[in-house]
Amino acid sequence: MAAPLSDGERRKQISVRGIAGLGDVAEVRKSFNRHLHFTLVKDRNVATPRDYFFALAHTVRDHLVGRWIRTQQHYYEKDPKRIYYLSLEFYMGRTLQNTMVNLGLQNACDEAIYQLGLDLEELEEIEEDAGLGNGGLGRLAACFLDSMATLGLAAYGYGIRYEFGIFNQKIVDGWQVEEADDWLRYGNPWEKARPEYMLPVHFYGRVDHTPEGVKWVDTQIVLAMPYDTPVPGYKNNTVNTMRLWSAKAPNDFNLQEFNVGDYIEAVLDRNLAENISRVLYPNDNFFEGKELRLKQEYFVVAATLQDIIRRFKSSKFGCRDPVRTCFETFPDKVAIQLNDTHPALSIPELMRILVDVEKVDWDKAWEITKRTCAYTNHTVLPEALERWPVSMFERLLPRHLEIIYALNQMHLDRVAALYPGDIDRLRRMSVIEEGDCKRINMAHLCVIGSHAVNGVARIHSDIVKNSVFKDFYELEPEKFQNKTNGITPRRWLLLCNPGLADVIAERIGEDFITDLSQLKKLLDFINDEIFIRDVSKVKQENKLKFAAYLEEQYKVKINPSSMFDVQVKRIHEYKRQLLNCLHAITLYNRIRSDPSKPFVPRTIMIGGKAAPGYHMAKMIIKLITSIGEVVNNDPSVGDRLKVIFLENYRVSLAEKVIPAADLSQQISTAGTEASGTGNMKFMVNGALTIGTMDGANVEMAEEAGEENLFIFGMRVEDVEALDRQGYNARDYYERLPELRQAIDQISSGFFSPRDPGCFRDVVNMLMHHDRFKVFADYEAYIKCQGQVDQLFMDPREWTKKVIRNIACSGKFSSDRTITEYAREIWSVEPSATKIPPPNLPRD
Repeated sequence: MAAPLSDGERRKQISVRGIAGLGDVAEVRKSFNRHLHFTLVKDRNVATPRDYFFALAHTVRDHLVGRWIRTQQHYYEKDPKRIYYLSLEFYMGRTLQNTMVNLGLQNACDEAIYQLGLDLEELEEIEEDAGLGNGGLGRLAACFLDSMATLGLAAYGYGIRYEFGIFNQKIVDGWQVEEADDWLRYGNPWEKARPEYMLPVHFYGRVDHTPEGVKWVDTQIVLAMPYDTPVPGYKNNTVNTMRLWSAKAPNDFNLQEFNVGDYIEAVLDRNLAENISRVLYPNDNFFEGKELRLKQEYFVVAATLQDIIRRFKSSKFGCRDPVRTCFETFPDKVAIQLNDTHPALSIPELMRILVDVEKVDWDKAWEITKRTCAYTNHTVLPEALERWPVSMFERLLPRHLEIIYALNQMHLDRVAALYPGDIDRLRRMSVIEEGDCKRINMAHLCVIGSHAVNGVARIHSDIVKNSVFKDFYELEPEKFQNKTNGITPRRWLLLCNPGLADVIAERIGEDFITDLSQLKKLLDFINDEIFIRDVSKVKQENKLKFAAYLEEQYKVKINPSSMFDVQVKRIHEYKRQLLNCLHAITLYNRIRSDPSKPFVPRTIMIGGKAAPGYHMAKMIIKLITSIGEVVNNDPSVGDRLKVIFLENYRVSLAEKVIPAADLSQQISTAGTEASGTGNMKFMVNGALTIGTMDGANVEMAEEAGEENLFIFGMRVEDVEALDRQGYNARDYYERLPELRQAIDQISSGFFSPRDPGCFRDVVNMLMHHDRFKVFADYEAYIKCQGQVDQLFMDPREWTKKVIRNIACSGKFSSDRTITEYAREIWSVEPSATKIPPPNLPRD
């Protein structure tokens, strides 16, 4: 088998990134040397690789700044409706290569760096991932920012600048160990601190009802310091802004309380305020009701809304004087999108500002709030829904509690008028949940306070309407929409898989980069032998490259012609990594029982982080690593089967593994995965999907034809039927010998000889309280995996299916998703207008 292309050879290939002009290369070199000169302090004449990275990052940033300023000037002149995407998570990954791609600079930088005797790829590897998110929700926000800039929308991402992002995962003796992610240790070349826009945020205190109106007094103040990061669109000179807030204590913080003279203690106490932006909560699809988390949620909302209103009032570039004082037009100029319920406090906070501060009439304020806000629901799992204790709210945000009570009363009066005597309906629909501990249901608050509510895949939006918010849907069906998620083709095809992007561009041109539906044209090439060969060759090169990476990182040698079978996502019972484990054990047992039989070689790779407090998820990681320990060291297996846990899965690792995958595992219990976006990344990068009819898998099967995915297992209605009759895991255990053997091996300590009882909790859960019905889908899954093997043995037919999947993946661009949000929720139109670059005069 051929060795992977060297960087030098790869550079010689003409690519869709365009051939760099000599002038560009010379300019980049000059700028790089200038930045390097100023990076090196006088007493240090030897540059480190990190110095080179920063010099290149600053060189690239120079190309952003002029476009950034010009874009913002353009918005102030045109005064378009502005879109504010509020999210507690932005999982950005690395920025350097993405910026070079979107500015069309990659080849010039590559050539310039090569001429300086350096390697661009090595410099890119130095950059820390900005891991300010847990998984799908935070990465979706990052893709959406890219699409909003590419579509020329006046959009802003608002969130928190966590000092520590999602933890780094180390695997020690097979167990996950968390390390703090000190991503800012060396500084962040992409952000710009904006202390001149620092804003106060209030907590605690009490409410005074005075003749002049309501006053929230005696509060504790924390300052919100904004840091701005430029977000470039693809080759359109638009550069939008992501503004992240960092918490700072005011200078008099706690000093007044310490007038006994303990000045040192008072200054140290500043940390209490600054802890708000210290660390990202590492839970995905799980609600943790901690006061610090509620503080984070209010902190981002309070700072952001002040900023939004300032910008609304003074819509002139560089001007801070209010030009608008009437809020009548607010919803025509401002759209606020709530990414899940985390920024739900936007609703009572906007009411508070309008009513208490701006003196707008209550009913008018409510109409403005509803027309401005829209809510995206991301999950139907009950443990993920935010339900805050009223007692905590009362202490931290007393005025907001009053407003929520008043809004809930209005809402319930309306429901009571429409459904007289239906007390149970009032209980189900209330924002306040009665019980031992009174709670505020944040999802209900979002639904009543928004003009649009959307799910993130068609099946999920149907579940939202028919079960989670059924009563609300009956009340206001026109509110509910679907917006199937998407991914940005810039990062998830052009950047991470340039070889495939080139092969596609040779056949259909480059328009697919901003119009992914153009991939449909590839259907004409499904039987083209040269195209089949080219696509297959790219995949093989990606596999060789990833195999070399694994060998270097994990000291494990893998067979690059084996099937790369990949499941990468957060570790969660509903995502059913355990089903994957049972398949691995079944394959292992089959090989051992008849070693002379031909088997399709497989490398099973599973990666993902477990929330630190999620015991079962951590046990699942231990099980995967333990299976790998046994399988990978059994000489009778050889290189026919390997099980590898990919440590510290993150955006930059996804960019390596996804282009190399043959098989993508999307095997959640039907009705539990809202959408999934990893499934889309694998599809566009030429992996085939084995999956259930869940989330966006349903629409992927619709686009490509169900026969071109490996669909197995229960549908939503089957799961519901099984719930009604009662799921009994033991029935499957007794009936299926291979399943019984696998469970007995896990149970007896076959995979944990030093600690035979290690997995008793896992077995106990699977046998007695498995909400996600792993055994019920085991038989269908194993059978479907047999079909995968059959097809893999016919490389030509496999690649034809791959081409069909790539050709039918166009729907899953975040550009399409954002276009739908823009037209159907925000009432704005995407713009193809190119802003003139900084070196040309403005129109």
